Amino acid sequence: MPSMDVARSRFRLGDDHVVVLFSLATGETPPDEMAPARSELRERGLLNQADELSHLLFPLLQTLISPVVAVSLELAGRQGKLHHGMFIGEDHVVTHEAWPGEAESEYACVEPSMLLWALADMVNLRRTAPAPSPDDVRATVVETTVGTLDAGLSALETMPLTASGHEEREHIRNALAAGGPLDGHTLSTFTDMIAELRSSWRMTAVWQRRPGEPDSVAARAFAVWDCGPLGYWHRESPKEPVEAGQVGPNTPLRLSRVPAARVWELITETLPSAEEARTAVSYV
Repeated sequence: MPSMDVARSRFRLGDDHVVVLFSLATGETPPDEMAPARSELRERGLLNQADELSHLLFPLLQTLISPVVAVSLELAGRQGKLHHGMFIGEDHVVTHEAWPGEAESEYACVEPSMLLWALADMVNLRRTAPAPSPDDVRATVVETTVGTLDAGLSALETMPLTASGHEEREHIRNALAAGGPLDGHTLSTFTDMIAELRSSWRMTAVWQRRPGEPDSVAARAFAVWDCGPLGYWHRESPKEPVEAGQVGPNTPLRLSRVPAARVWELITETLPSAEEARTAVSYV
């Protein structure tokens, strides 16, 4: 069911609710199959019986309809895949965050000057995350193939939650060793990384440089592994943005350990510059 928090301009909405609201806000008739979602929106006071939108939704829908920049965050972890994101408009910034196992996402209006902090919070970025130590014998760069990675992740997925850490690591290590050549330090590090993997995520920002020209869409993206006590690892290859069909088992994979400050810089660099944003704004 949809719901709202008036005090903090937050809304819990499923995909069907968003389709209904978007259709009504743009003067369209919602599809017939969206009738249950329409009824739920009425029940919660986001629509009246005449299908007029609550004024509380105006900043949210205005931004969703005409964003200047759209940011997509695809996150995968042991609880499955989640999709978060942000829409940056001329006047408002809207975030949406999913919750494991729930149909609704939380949509919220955030202070524009805090958008970087909002994105960092979505990926649980922590300045206190461990940084590489000069005394650490683990590798700080891992180079292998996507096929070897898939073998390691598949091994992790087959392990029961009741398995001991030693059993889990041994199973992953054997799968990685069979998947491709890795030297001792790299094999040990990669085994620990997969065992400690909290999430892997990809952030993509898109905006349009010229009106009415599909080829004028600009995009920047990057991908990171959050390995908990082993810190953050930037996936340098395959380099984002990656198109469908570009990656196969033999595609080179390179992961480099980076401090939290570098992840913050990557988030900043992915967003359009002030000049790029001004150009995009002029075409909304």
